[in-house]
Order: sequence, then structure tokens, then C-alpha cells
Amino acid sequence: MKIRVERDGLADAVAWVARSLPSRPPVPVLGGVLLDAGSGEGGETGDALTVSGFDYEVSAQVGVPATVAAGGRTLVSGRLLADITKALPNHPVEIAVDGARVTITCGSSRFSLPTMPVEDYPQLPAMPQRTGSVLGEVLSEAVSQVAVAAGKDDTLPMLTGVRLEIDGDRLTMVATDRFRLAMREFTWEPATEVAATSVLVPARTLAEAAKTLGAAGSRVELSLGSGDGLLGLAGSAKRTTTRLLDAEFPGYRKLLPAEHSAAAIVDVAPLVEAIKRVSLVAERGTQVRLEFTGSAVKLTAGGDDEGSAEEELPAELTGEPLTIAFNPGYLLDGLAAVRTERAHLSFTTPTRPALVKPVNEDGEVAPGYLYLLMPVRLPG
Repeated sequence: MKIRVERDGLADAVAWVARSLPSRPPVPVLGGVLLDAGSGEGGETGDALTVSGFDYEVSAQVGVPATVAAGGRTLVSGRLLADITKALPNHPVEIAVDGARVTITCGSSRFSLPTMPVEDYPQLPAMPQRTGSVLGEVLSEAVSQVAVAAGKDDTLPMLTGVRLEIDGDRLTMVATDRFRLAMREFTWEPATEVAATSVLVPARTLAEAAKTLGAAGSRVELSLGSGDGLLGLAGSAKRTTTRLLDAEFPGYRKLLPAEHSAAAIVDVAPLVEAIKRVSLVAERGTQVRLEFTGSAVKLTAGGDDEGSAEEELPAELTGEPLTIAFNPGYLLDGLAAVRTERAHLSFTTPTRPALVKPVNEDGEVAPGYLYLLMPVRLPG
């Protein structure tokens, strides 16, 4: 194999593929990046280089324009190749394979790396059948708003995923870690008449893919073939697949309060800063108390032993005054996720879940997103 490729395109492609590789691969080849230069084997052909990675759970593949003098395939350490290509000077890169080594030349820089046996590398899965498409920025925002509530405990796999529910032209995403829940609904374009279905996708993988593929003005293709056990995402010359989680997502709709006894509209930015300040004295971030009255909210944290703090901000309260406490980190996540200047907080009792929703410029609650948050029980 002998090719010439632009440095930026190569570095971006290798970095994107390498991000999906396991940090401790069970076998060395699964930590490798496959470079395919027009060999006609499972990738782009002609004047293109295909960069691929696969660890039996997640696959990533991207095509990069290249001048191919001699086609071929080679497999090298993904992390090392990502570090090298990122550090190369801004000159065209020449890659040549000679026996069991690959040479990377860029300007006056020259690297020689050992290759791994290509024949031991698993074949990348085919993309499932195309199901539909969505605007890249819509997908990127929706996933980031929801994945923040996903659990990180791998012993509870049903909580580490984002649930995708497809019903006609509506797509719903939900995630929960038992302490909070985030849900986003939006419209998308089904490719054909799609039967109502739901799947559970690893949150970390979905968030990484959506962030990369969600370029403004682009469309992301969603592929969800029946029986494949895979979700495929493709856009901007990139494609990725991830294995779905085989776990039962909790029945979440019964947790959503149907009504509330009090609600407040608050300015997000001042509230976020106030929470950060008063929680400095909250022992291990245990709780911040919010006392809502007619036109203000008073935040307090800490106690006599570890110090205390309080701060008061304007708030538009309707309903009965109440005092409620939250984990400050979880509350900050929800306020950041609404993506609006003001937020609507609704409550039933100080021991029942509260809802955080975005407020649009007209002062109305914006539909499509909610963040449910379990309160911390107040002492006494």
C-alpha cells in the first residue's frame, strides 16, 4: 500500500475512529485501526482511504480523499496512530507499507510503526436497513439533553442506555439513572412506513456519535433493521454501528407527574451561578435547599458544622410556597439541558419528583423536553 493524503482529513478520521476503540482491548487487534486504500474489500475504492475500527460492540468507518499509488490494507495501533496524526506538521502525509511495518512521512517527520495481522481483524458489520433521517443539529442537541441523565453503573445495563421510541414521524429519547430522568421528543423523516418500535442504545456511544455527526445543516441517516440488534448512524462521510442493549428499560411514564401544586419560572444563568456558590459548603454536594415564596427563591446549603451559605434570587411563583432540596449536580445538569434563558420548575410536594422544562421567548413552556428530578429528603 502506498498513498498520499491531506494531514487534517487523516487526523480527523483517525481521531474519530480511535475514540470508539476500547482502552483495554481483549485482544490486540481490536485496538487497531484498519486503513484500506482502494483494495475493494469492504470500503471505499478508487482515490480514497477508508479508516475503520471495530471491537464487536461498536464500529466506526470514515472515508478520506487520497491519492492511491498502490492499494492495500494495513492494521496499526489506533491510539498511537491518533496521537501521531494529531501531532504531524501541516503538510501532505505519505503512508507506505513494507512488509510488517508501515511508514508515515509528513514534511521532515518520519514514523515507522509495526503492523498487526489484518487477517485476524473481524469483518465490520453491514449497516442495518435505513429507517429514516433527522437533521444533524436536532439529533445532536436531543441526545446531549437526554444522555446527561443516563446511568454510568455497568452492573445496571438498563440504566446506561438511551431508549429510542419510534412512532410514525415522532421520535422520543429517554434516559434515567433512578435519581433523574430526561425525555426529548422531536419529529424526524421515516424512510417508509415504520412500525412503532423501541430500542435501548448505549448512551456513551450514542452521545459520541451524535456529537460528531450532528453538523449544522447536515442530515443523519438512522438505520435500525429488524432482528439485527444494531443501530446504524451515517452522515458526513462517516458511519457507525452500535450493538443494542438487551435489557428492559424501566416503565417511566408512570413517574411523570400529571399535575402540580406549585410552579416557578426562573432565569437559568443567575440560578446556575447561585447554586454553584452556595453548594461550596454542601458536604460532598449533598443538597441545596430552595425556598420558593411569591416573588423570590432563597437558596441555602450547609450547616453549623461545615459552614453555611444562602442567596436569594427573583422567581415567578404560582401556587403554594414550598421548600425543596436537590442534589446540586443533578439540578445543574437539568438547568443546563433546557437550553433556554428561563426555565419552568413544577412541584407537587417536597418529597415527590419535580419537573424542569424550557421556557420560550414568549414566556410559555416550550414543548418537547423535560427533566425529572427526585428531591433529597429534608431533615426532620
